[in-house]
Amino acid sequence: MRALLSAYDSRGGVEPLVALAVRLREFGAEVTVCAPPDEEFAKRLAGVGVELVPTGRSVRELVTGRTPPSPGGVPRRAAEMVAAFHANVTAAAAGGCDVLVATGLVPAAAGVKSVAEKLGIRYVYASYQPVSLPSPHHPPIPRPGRPLPPDVTDNRVLWDRDARDAQEVFGEAINSHRVSVGLPPVDDVRDHVFTDRPWLATDPVLAPWEQPADLDVVQTGAWVLPDLRPLPADLAAFLDAGAPPVYVGFGSIPLPDPAGVARACVEAVRAQGRRAVLSRGWADLALVDDRDDCFVVGEVNHQALFRRSAAVVHHGGAGTTTTATWSGAPQVVVPQGADQPYFASRVTGLGIGATHDGPTPTAASLSAALAIALAPETRERATAVAGAFRTDGAAVAAGLLLDTAG
Repeated sequence: MRALLSAYDSRGGVEPLVALAVRLREFGAEVTVCAPPDEEFAKRLAGVGVELVPTGRSVRELVTGRTPPSPGGVPRRAAEMVAAFHANVTAAAAGGCDVLVATGLVPAAAGVKSVAEKLGIRYVYASYQPVSLPSPHHPPIPRPGRPLPPDVTDNRVLWDRDARDAQEVFGEAINSHRVSVGLPPVDDVRDHVFTDRPWLATDPVLAPWEQPADLDVVQTGAWVLPDLRPLPADLAAFLDAGAPPVYVGFGSIPLPDPAGVARACVEAVRAQGRRAVLSRGWADLALVDDRDDCFVVGEVNHQALFRRSAAVVHHGGAGTTTTATWSGAPQVVVPQGADQPYFASRVTGLGIGATHDGPTPTAASLSAALAIALAPETRERATAVAGAFRTDGAAVAAGLLLDTAG
């Protein structure tokens, strides 16, 4: 069997494909991944021996660019993305391919879907969060520049509006490309990309798919892979030198005032009598002074680090929340947008941490949230939930792909 996996996403969206690729290869399949050309993705995939086909622009450059993208630029970038993924997936699938798996942004997945139609290859769309899939149980994630109407409470009405918004934003780019490659246009690009049987790659305790629902969703469990890399020697020495620290990191999220956020976080951690580990991330967090109770890290094994942390302060992205939950670390989520408020609500609802009120923490506000996360009962609950976490999601997904391939 030969499989091609694709994503236009940040590290949290590419990492699950690493897990799925490894499990597919263990079953004897050949695997290629189409993902952005960022160096960290290339290194991660090379580390597990999986070929990367760099596709599209650097995600980090796009997200952290000094000039915010204008609304008028979205259709242009969507057209570029559709064309790039169609071209690269077509080339990568040359010589035979049994299945195409798409995740992430609609335009990129639309390019993959068009290849599946042209070449007669099976296509699967997978989401890393329930709230990106239409359901009567939750509203859609607001699209940039298109807030949800405050006077509408019927989720089905909101999802109908979301489909119209997707068509308005992406329809011309996607349909122009489809026509150019000999395919008919579609009048609902969102549902066209998602299909009527999408997959949900989330842990059923952390992020369940609620029934009844209109979609026939296949929940596989989260696509995770044990990370066996050792922690850097200097970080290990810092951890060994005292009580477990509080981890602070915002992953692939740029912050308008990273220095101010770093200072507020360090002061909040110190107020709780703890040491801190700051992750630079795409916000480029840095030390606020020369005291020896703080340490800064770059790209490290989060699974190992979180298991040695008293609590994890983060933005609430699907990848970080999944890793922290699996690791049994109490959490404080400081949601910035997109799916992050959903994961914040799940952390609070499960009793495994706290949600910070608002995207910009102060020393006082974060210290109050940390007090909840550092309570013994929160640690006990986080340990219990971690014990129920399913680690076979990638293997389940690989098995489904292989069974269908025959």
